[in-house]
Amino acid sequence: MKICVMGTGYVGLVTGACFAEFGVKVTCVDTIQEKVDALCRGEIPIHEPGLEEVVGRNLKEGRLHFTTDADAAIRDARVVFIAVGTPSLPDGHADLSYVESVATACGRNLNDYKVIVTKSTVPARTGEKVRNWVEAALDERRDKGEAVPEFSVASNPEFLREGSAVEDFMRPNRVVLGAEDERALKILKELYRPLYLIETPFVETDVVTAELIKYASNAFLATKISFINEVANLAEVLGADVHRVARAMGLDQRISRKFLHAGPGYGGSCLPKDTRALAHIGQENGSPLKLIEATIQVNESQLDRMLEKIKRGLGGELEGRTVAVLGLSFKPNTQDTRESRGLELAQKMIAAGVTVRSHDPVALDEALEHVPEIVRCENAYDAAAGADLVILATEWNQYRMLDFEHMKQVVNRAVFLDMRNVYNPETVREAGFDYEGVGRGGRFG
Repeated sequence: MKICVMGTGYVGLVTGACFAEFGVKVTCVDTIQEKVDALCRGEIPIHEPGLEEVVGRNLKEGRLHFTTDADAAIRDARVVFIAVGTPSLPDGHADLSYVESVATACGRNLNDYKVIVTKSTVPARTGEKVRNWVEAALDERRDKGEAVPEFSVASNPEFLREGSAVEDFMRPNRVVLGAEDERALKILKELYRPLYLIETPFVETDVVTAELIKYASNAFLATKISFINEVANLAEVLGADVHRVARAMGLDQRISRKFLHAGPGYGGSCLPKDTRALAHIGQENGSPLKLIEATIQVNESQLDRMLEKIKRGLGGELEGRTVAVLGLSFKPNTQDTRESRGLELAQKMIAAGVTVRSHDPVALDEALEHVPEIVRCENAYDAAAGADLVILATEWNQYRMLDFEHMKQVVNRAVFLDMRNVYNPETVREAGFDYEGVGRGGRFG
Protein backbone atom coordinates (compact mmCIF):
# COMPACT_ATOMS: atom_id res chain seq x y z
CA MET A 1 0.00 0.00 0.00
CA LYS A 2 1.16 3.52 -0.78
CA ILE A 3 0.40 6.48 1.44
CA CYS A 4 1.34 10.12 1.49
CA VAL A 5 1.80 12.30 4.55
CA MET A 6 1.09 15.97 4.03
CA GLY A 7 3.48 17.94 6.23
CA THR A 8 6.92 17.06 7.56
CA GLY A 9 6.66 18.74 10.93
CA TYR A 10 6.93 16.82 14.15
CA VAL A 11 3.82 14.67 13.62
CA GLY A 12 4.17 14.20 9.88
CA LEU A 13 7.81 13.20 9.90
CA VAL A 14 7.44 10.69 12.73
CA THR A 15 4.26 9.27 11.19
CA GLY A 16 5.78 8.87 7.74
CA ALA A 17 9.04 7.37 8.97
CA CYS A 18 7.34 4.90 11.30
CA PHE A 19 4.83 3.71 8.68
CA ALA A 20 7.80 3.13 6.37
CA GLU A 21 9.35 1.08 9.18
CA PHE A 22 6.18 -1.06 9.04
CA GLY A 23 6.93 -1.78 5.37
CA VAL A 24 4.54 0.76 3.85
CA LYS A 25 5.64 2.87 0.87
CA VAL A 26 5.48 6.45 2.12
CA THR A 27 5.84 9.83 0.45
CA CYS A 28 6.11 12.82 2.76
CA VAL A 29 5.25 16.23 1.34
CA ASP A 30 6.41 19.68 2.36
CA THR A 31 6.26 23.08 0.64
CA ILE A 32 9.83 24.10 1.50
CA GLN A 33 12.33 22.76 -1.06
CA GLU A 34 15.38 23.26 1.18
CA LYS A 35 13.76 21.21 3.94
CA VAL A 36 12.84 18.43 1.52
CA ASP A 37 16.37 18.37 0.09
CA ALA A 38 17.81 18.02 3.60
CA LEU A 39 15.39 15.22 4.48
CA CYS A 40 16.31 13.39 1.29
CA ARG A 41 19.90 13.44 2.59
CA GLY A 42 18.69 12.04 5.91
CA GLU A 43 19.17 15.32 7.78
CA ILE A 44 16.51 15.64 10.50
CA PRO A 45 15.32 19.15 11.42
CA ILE A 46 14.12 18.18 14.90
CA HIS A 47 15.72 16.53 17.92
CA GLU A 48 13.88 13.28 18.49
CA PRO A 49 15.68 10.19 19.83
CA GLY A 50 15.77 7.35 17.31
CA LEU A 51 14.14 9.25 14.45
CA GLU A 52 17.29 9.88 12.44
CA GLU A 53 18.05 6.15 12.37
CA VAL A 54 14.52 5.26 11.24
CA VAL A 55 14.52 7.88 8.49
CA GLY A 56 17.99 6.91 7.27
CA ARG A 57 17.19 3.20 7.19
CA ASN A 58 13.96 3.62 5.22
CA LEU A 59 15.46 6.13 2.78
CA LYS A 60 18.18 3.60 2.04
CA GLU A 61 15.68 0.76 1.60
CA GLY A 62 13.48 2.84 -0.71
CA ARG A 63 10.30 2.88 1.35
CA LEU A 64 10.46 6.55 2.37
CA HIS A 65 10.50 9.51 0.00
CA PHE A 66 10.27 13.29 0.38
CA THR A 67 8.92 15.74 -2.19
CA THR A 68 7.33 19.13 -2.74
CA ASP A 69 5.05 17.71 -5.45
CA ALA A 70 1.83 17.36 -3.46
CA ASP A 71 -0.34 16.70 -6.51
CA ALA A 72 1.67 13.66 -7.64
CA ALA A 73 1.93 12.31 -4.09
CA ILE A 74 -1.85 12.48 -3.62
CA ARG A 75 -2.59 10.83 -6.95
CA ASP A 76 -0.18 7.98 -6.20
CA ALA A 77 -1.51 7.24 -2.68
CA ARG A 78 -4.36 5.12 -1.35
CA VAL A 79 -4.35 6.97 1.98
CA VAL A 80 -3.59 10.65 2.48
CA PHE A 81 -2.66 11.69 6.01
CA ILE A 82 -3.15 15.36 6.84
CA ALA A 83 -0.37 16.19 9.30
CA VAL A 84 -0.05 19.95 8.88
CA GLY A 85 0.03 22.49 11.68
CA THR A 86 -3.12 23.74 13.41
CA PRO A 87 -1.72 26.64 15.46
CA SER A 88 -3.81 28.72 17.83
CA LEU A 89 -5.37 31.89 16.47
CA PRO A 90 -5.35 34.97 18.73
CA ASP A 91 -8.83 34.08 20.03
CA GLY A 92 -7.79 30.51 20.89
CA HIS A 93 -9.45 28.78 17.94
CA ALA A 94 -7.42 26.27 15.95
CA ASP A 95 -6.25 27.61 12.60
CA LEU A 96 -7.50 25.13 10.00
CA SER A 97 -6.26 26.99 6.92
CA TYR A 98 -3.50 24.45 6.25
CA VAL A 99 -5.95 21.58 6.64
CA GLU A 100 -8.29 23.27 4.17
CA SER A 101 -5.46 23.69 1.69
CA VAL A 102 -4.62 19.97 1.81
CA ALA A 103 -8.28 18.93 1.56
CA THR A 104 -8.71 21.15 -1.50
CA ALA A 105 -5.60 19.64 -3.09
CA CYS A 106 -7.03 16.18 -2.45
CA GLY A 107 -10.24 17.10 -4.25
CA ARG A 108 -8.35 18.46 -7.24
CA ASN A 109 -6.17 15.35 -7.53
CA LEU A 110 -8.60 12.57 -6.64
CA ASN A 111 -8.08 9.97 -9.38
CA ASP A 112 -9.41 6.86 -7.61
CA TYR A 113 -10.84 5.92 -4.22
CA LYS A 114 -8.82 7.32 -1.34
CA VAL A 115 -9.07 7.65 2.42
CA ILE A 116 -8.32 11.18 3.60
CA VAL A 117 -7.23 11.04 7.24
CA THR A 118 -6.74 13.90 9.70
CA LYS A 119 -3.66 13.15 11.78
CA SER A 120 -3.31 16.74 12.92
CA THR A 121 -5.06 17.74 16.13
CA VAL A 122 -8.31 19.32 14.97
CA PRO A 123 -11.54 20.42 16.64
CA ALA A 124 -14.50 18.06 16.69
CA ARG A 125 -16.49 18.20 13.44
CA THR A 126 -13.44 19.11 11.38
CA GLY A 127 -14.02 15.88 9.47
CA GLU A 128 -17.27 17.37 8.16
CA LYS A 129 -15.34 20.43 6.99
CA VAL A 130 -12.72 18.27 5.30
CA ARG A 131 -15.44 16.46 3.38
CA ASN A 132 -17.00 19.78 2.35
CA TRP A 133 -13.65 21.19 1.20
CA VAL A 134 -12.93 18.08 -0.86
CA GLU A 135 -16.44 18.13 -2.33
CA ALA A 136 -16.10 21.81 -3.26
CA ALA A 137 -12.98 21.01 -5.29
CA LEU A 138 -14.73 18.02 -6.86
CA ASP A 139 -17.72 20.20 -7.79
CA GLU A 140 -15.42 22.34 -9.90
CA ARG A 141 -14.35 19.22 -11.75
CA ARG A 142 -17.94 18.00 -12.11
CA ASP A 143 -18.88 21.33 -13.64
CA LYS A 144 -16.27 20.63 -16.31
CA GLY A 145 -17.89 17.27 -17.05
CA GLU A 146 -15.31 15.15 -15.26
CA ALA A 147 -16.29 11.88 -13.60
CA VAL A 148 -14.88 11.90 -10.07
CA PRO A 149 -14.24 8.91 -7.80
CA GLU A 150 -15.48 8.32 -4.27
CA PHE A 151 -13.49 9.03 -1.13
CA SER A 152 -13.76 8.59 2.63
CA VAL A 153 -12.83 10.90 5.47
CA ALA A 154 -11.32 9.49 8.65
CA SER A 155 -9.65 10.61 11.86
CA ASN A 156 -6.56 8.99 13.34
CA PRO A 157 -5.36 11.32 16.11
CA GLU A 158 -1.74 11.20 17.21
CA PHE A 159 -0.64 10.63 20.80
CA LEU A 160 3.08 11.19 20.37
CA ARG A 161 5.14 12.55 23.23
CA GLU A 162 8.08 14.66 22.20
CA GLY A 163 11.23 12.89 23.27
CA SER A 164 9.73 9.40 22.90
CA ALA A 165 7.66 9.73 19.73
CA VAL A 166 9.18 6.82 17.81
CA GLU A 167 8.55 4.45 20.72
CA ASP A 168 5.03 5.86 21.13
CA PHE A 169 4.24 5.14 17.49
CA MET A 170 5.75 1.66 17.51
CA ARG A 171 4.29 0.64 20.88
CA PRO A 172 1.32 2.90 21.57
CA ASN A 173 -1.05 2.74 24.51
CA ARG A 174 -3.90 2.70 21.99
CA VAL A 175 -4.73 3.53 18.38
CA VAL A 176 -7.91 5.48 17.68
CA LEU A 177 -9.54 4.97 14.28
CA GLY A 178 -12.50 7.16 13.44
CA ALA A 179 -14.08 6.30 10.10
CA GLU A 180 -17.36 7.00 8.34
CA ASP A 181 -17.57 3.64 6.54
CA GLU A 182 -16.28 0.08 6.77
CA ARG A 183 -14.17 0.38 3.63
CA ALA A 184 -12.06 3.15 5.14
CA LEU A 185 -11.82 1.36 8.48
CA LYS A 186 -10.58 -1.83 6.79
CA ILE A 187 -7.82 0.07 4.98
CA LEU A 188 -6.66 1.84 8.14
CA LYS A 189 -6.62 -1.41 10.09
CA GLU A 190 -4.47 -2.96 7.36
CA LEU A 191 -1.99 -0.07 7.71
CA TYR A 192 -1.71 -0.70 11.42
CA ARG A 193 -1.62 -4.51 11.12
CA PRO A 194 1.86 -4.80 12.74
CA LEU A 195 0.41 -3.35 15.93
CA TYR A 196 -2.33 -5.96 16.09
CA LEU A 197 0.40 -8.56 16.32
CA ILE A 198 1.61 -7.05 19.61
CA GLU A 199 -1.99 -6.79 20.88
CA THR A 200 -2.20 -2.99 20.86
CA PRO A 201 -5.68 -1.82 21.97
CA PHE A 202 -7.67 -0.32 19.08
CA VAL A 203 -10.62 2.05 19.48
CA GLU A 204 -12.88 1.98 16.41
CA THR A 205 -15.43 4.77 16.31
CA ASP A 206 -16.91 7.55 14.20
CA VAL A 207 -14.93 10.58 13.05
CA VAL A 208 -16.27 13.20 15.46
CA THR A 209 -15.75 10.92 18.48
CA ALA A 210 -12.15 10.25 17.44
CA GLU A 211 -11.55 13.98 17.16
CA LEU A 212 -12.96 14.60 20.62
CA ILE A 213 -10.90 11.77 22.14
CA LYS A 214 -7.69 13.62 21.28
CA TYR A 215 -8.76 16.90 22.87
CA ALA A 216 -10.28 15.23 25.90
CA SER A 217 -7.10 13.22 26.53
CA ASN A 218 -4.80 16.23 26.43
CA ALA A 219 -7.19 18.36 28.47
CA PHE A 220 -7.31 15.72 31.19
CA LEU A 221 -3.51 15.57 31.39
CA ALA A 222 -3.37 19.35 31.61
CA THR A 223 -5.98 19.27 34.36
CA LYS A 224 -3.85 16.87 36.41
CA ILE A 225 -0.91 19.25 36.13
CA SER A 226 -2.93 22.29 37.16
CA PHE A 227 -4.50 20.33 40.00
CA ILE A 228 -1.20 19.29 41.54
CA ASN A 229 0.14 22.82 41.10
CA GLU A 230 -2.77 24.19 43.10
CA VAL A 231 -2.08 21.59 45.78
CA ALA A 232 1.58 22.64 45.68
CA ASN A 233 0.63 26.27 46.26
CA LEU A 234 -1.42 25.25 49.30
CA ALA A 235 1.41 23.01 50.53
CA GLU A 236 3.75 26.00 50.55
CA VAL A 237 1.35 27.90 52.81
CA LEU A 238 0.86 24.93 55.13
CA GLY A 239 4.49 23.87 55.21
CA ALA A 240 3.71 20.50 53.62
CA ASP A 241 5.67 18.65 50.91
CA VAL A 242 3.73 18.25 47.65
CA HIS A 243 6.33 15.74 46.44
CA ARG A 244 5.18 13.27 49.09
CA VAL A 245 1.54 14.20 48.58
CA ALA A 246 1.78 13.44 44.86
CA ARG A 247 3.63 10.18 45.45
CA ALA A 248 0.97 8.95 47.87
CA MET A 249 -1.80 9.98 45.48
CA GLY A 250 -0.09 8.24 42.58
CA LEU A 251 0.07 4.93 44.43
CA ASP A 252 -3.72 4.81 44.09
CA GLN A 253 -4.18 2.99 40.79
CA ARG A 254 -7.34 4.98 40.08
CA ILE A 255 -5.23 8.15 40.00
CA SER A 256 -1.73 7.02 38.84
CA ARG A 257 1.44 9.03 39.41
CA LYS A 258 1.81 10.33 35.87
CA PHE A 259 1.40 14.08 35.32
CA LEU A 260 1.31 14.70 39.06
CA HIS A 261 4.54 16.67 39.09
CA ALA A 262 4.31 20.15 40.57
CA GLY A 263 6.23 22.84 38.74
CA PRO A 264 5.89 25.98 36.64
CA GLY A 265 2.93 24.65 34.65
CA TYR A 266 2.53 22.92 31.31
CA GLY A 267 3.91 24.22 28.03
CA GLY A 268 4.87 22.88 24.62
CA SER A 269 3.05 22.57 21.34
CA CYS A 270 0.04 20.54 22.50
CA LEU A 271 -1.45 21.10 25.94
CA PRO A 272 -1.72 24.92 25.84
CA LYS A 273 -3.13 24.93 22.31
CA ASP A 274 -5.50 22.01 22.82
CA THR A 275 -6.97 23.20 26.13
CA ARG A 276 -7.67 26.62 24.65
CA ALA A 277 -9.26 25.11 21.56
CA LEU A 278 -11.43 22.72 23.60
CA ALA A 279 -12.61 25.57 25.82
CA HIS A 280 -13.67 27.50 22.71
CA ILE A 281 -15.47 24.45 21.29
CA GLY A 282 -17.47 24.21 24.51
CA GLN A 283 -18.37 27.90 24.46
CA GLU A 284 -19.38 27.83 20.79
CA ASN A 285 -21.64 24.84 21.30
CA GLY A 286 -23.36 26.14 24.42
CA SER A 287 -21.67 23.65 26.71
CA PRO A 288 -18.92 25.52 28.60
CA LEU A 289 -16.11 23.38 29.96
CA LYS A 290 -15.59 25.21 33.24
CA LEU A 291 -13.03 22.75 34.55
CA ILE A 292 -10.89 23.20 31.44
CA GLU A 293 -11.23 26.97 31.65
CA ALA A 294 -10.04 26.81 35.28
CA THR A 295 -7.15 24.54 34.23
CA ILE A 296 -6.00 27.21 31.77
CA GLN A 297 -6.30 29.97 34.38
CA VAL A 298 -4.31 28.02 36.95
CA ASN A 299 -1.59 27.32 34.40
CA GLU A 300 -1.30 30.97 33.48
CA SER A 301 -1.14 32.07 37.10
CA GLN A 302 1.56 29.50 37.89
CA LEU A 303 4.04 31.41 35.76
CA ASP A 304 3.38 34.51 37.85
CA ARG A 305 4.08 32.48 41.00
CA MET A 306 7.43 31.42 39.57
CA LEU A 307 8.27 35.05 38.88
CA GLU A 308 7.40 35.88 42.50
CA LYS A 309 9.84 33.17 43.63
CA ILE A 310 12.54 34.67 41.43
CA LYS A 311 11.97 38.14 42.87
CA ARG A 312 12.09 36.75 46.40
CA GLY A 313 15.26 34.83 45.64
CA LEU A 314 16.83 38.06 44.37
CA GLY A 315 15.83 39.95 47.48
CA GLY A 316 13.06 41.85 45.71
CA GLU A 317 15.33 43.53 43.15
CA LEU A 318 15.42 42.41 39.52
CA GLU A 319 17.16 45.22 37.68
CA GLY A 320 20.88 44.77 37.41
CA ARG A 321 20.86 41.18 38.68
CA THR A 322 22.20 38.12 36.85
CA VAL A 323 20.20 34.88 36.68
CA ALA A 324 21.23 31.50 35.28
CA VAL A 325 18.49 29.48 33.58
CA LEU A 326 19.26 25.78 33.09
CA GLY A 327 17.07 24.43 30.29
CA LEU A 328 15.05 26.34 27.70
CA SER A 329 13.13 23.56 25.94
CA PHE A 330 9.65 23.00 27.35
CA LYS A 331 10.63 19.46 28.40
CA PRO A 332 13.73 17.23 28.19
CA ASN A 333 14.79 15.35 25.04
CA THR A 334 13.39 17.93 22.62
CA GLN A 335 14.52 21.21 21.10
CA ASP A 336 10.95 22.55 21.16
CA THR A 337 10.70 25.88 23.00
CA ARG A 338 7.05 26.58 22.24
CA GLU A 339 5.45 27.98 25.41
CA SER A 340 8.53 26.93 27.36
CA ARG A 341 8.25 28.14 30.94
CA GLY A 342 11.98 28.71 31.19
CA LEU A 343 12.02 30.80 28.02
CA GLU A 344 8.95 32.81 29.04
CA LEU A 345 10.51 33.60 32.41
CA ALA A 346 13.76 34.57 30.69
CA GLN A 347 11.83 37.05 28.55
CA LYS A 348 10.10 38.55 31.56
CA MET A 349 13.34 38.86 33.51
CA ILE A 350 15.19 40.48 30.62
CA ALA A 351 12.35 43.00 30.24
CA ALA A 352 12.83 43.83 33.94
CA GLY A 353 16.55 44.50 33.51
CA VAL A 354 17.98 41.09 34.44
CA THR A 355 20.98 39.59 32.63
CA VAL A 356 19.99 36.01 31.76
CA ARG A 357 22.71 33.45 31.19
CA SER A 358 21.51 30.08 29.94
CA HIS A 359 22.45 26.62 28.79
CA ASP A 360 20.36 23.90 27.13
CA PRO A 361 21.71 20.66 25.61
CA VAL A 362 19.87 21.08 22.28
CA ALA A 363 17.41 24.02 22.36
CA LEU A 364 19.75 26.98 22.81
CA ASP A 365 19.88 27.98 19.13
CA GLU A 366 16.10 27.89 18.80
CA ALA A 367 15.65 29.83 22.04
CA LEU A 368 18.08 32.53 20.92
CA GLU A 369 16.09 33.01 17.73
CA HIS A 370 13.17 34.10 19.91
CA VAL A 371 15.11 35.84 22.70
CA PRO A 372 18.50 36.91 21.34
CA GLU A 373 19.30 38.83 24.54
CA ILE A 374 19.97 35.56 26.39
CA VAL A 375 23.68 35.01 27.01
CA ARG A 376 24.76 31.71 25.44
CA CYS A 377 26.67 29.45 27.83
CA GLU A 378 28.62 26.24 27.25
CA ASN A 379 27.39 24.30 30.28
CA ALA A 380 25.54 24.67 33.58
CA TYR A 381 28.58 26.03 35.45
CA ASP A 382 29.34 28.55 32.73
CA ALA A 383 25.72 29.73 33.01
CA ALA A 384 26.03 29.99 36.80
CA ALA A 385 29.18 32.11 36.65
CA GLY A 386 28.48 35.38 38.46
CA ALA A 387 24.79 34.55 38.92
CA ASP A 388 22.70 35.90 41.78
CA LEU A 389 20.19 33.06 41.30
CA VAL A 390 20.31 29.69 39.49
CA ILE A 391 17.05 28.29 38.11
CA LEU A 392 16.54 24.66 37.11
CA ALA A 393 13.86 25.17 34.45
CA THR A 394 14.00 21.92 32.43
CA GLU A 395 14.88 18.58 34.00
CA TRP A 396 17.45 17.40 31.48
CA ASN A 397 19.50 14.45 32.73
CA GLN A 398 22.59 16.66 32.55
CA TYR A 399 21.16 18.77 35.39
CA ARG A 400 20.13 15.95 37.73
CA MET A 401 23.58 15.49 39.30
CA LEU A 402 24.94 19.04 39.53
CA ASP A 403 28.15 19.58 41.49
CA PHE A 404 26.92 22.20 43.95
CA GLU A 405 30.33 22.54 45.57
CA HIS A 406 31.75 23.56 42.21
CA MET A 407 28.76 25.75 41.42
CA LYS A 408 29.09 27.59 44.73
CA GLN A 409 32.59 28.65 43.74
CA VAL A 410 31.40 30.39 40.53
CA VAL A 411 28.09 32.01 41.55
CA ASN A 412 27.78 35.48 42.99
CA ARG A 413 25.05 34.39 45.41
CA ALA A 414 24.29 30.76 46.29
CA VAL A 415 20.55 30.75 45.62
CA PHE A 416 18.86 27.87 43.76
CA LEU A 417 15.27 27.73 42.44
CA ASP A 418 14.32 24.15 41.61
CA MET A 419 11.23 24.60 39.42
CA ARG A 420 11.07 20.86 38.69
CA ASN A 421 11.62 19.53 42.23
CA VAL A 422 14.53 17.42 41.04
CA TYR A 423 16.64 17.78 44.19
CA ASN A 424 16.26 16.94 47.84
CA PRO A 425 16.05 20.37 49.49
CA GLU A 426 18.31 19.40 52.37
CA THR A 427 21.04 18.15 50.05
CA VAL A 428 21.20 21.49 48.27
CA ARG A 429 21.04 23.45 51.51
CA GLU A 430 23.84 21.37 52.99
CA ALA A 431 25.96 22.41 50.01
CA GLY A 432 25.49 26.01 51.14
CA PHE A 433 22.69 27.11 48.85
CA ASP A 434 19.48 28.87 49.75
CA TYR A 435 16.92 26.51 48.15
CA GLU A 436 13.30 26.78 47.10
CA GLY A 437 11.25 24.29 45.12
CA VAL A 438 7.56 24.16 44.20
CA GLY A 439 5.24 23.13 47.01
CA ARG A 440 7.97 21.67 49.18
CA GLY A 441 7.71 23.95 52.19
CA GLY A 442 10.27 26.58 53.06
CA ARG A 443 11.02 29.74 51.14
CA PHE A 444 14.07 31.73 50.19
CA GLY A 445 15.59 33.48 53.16
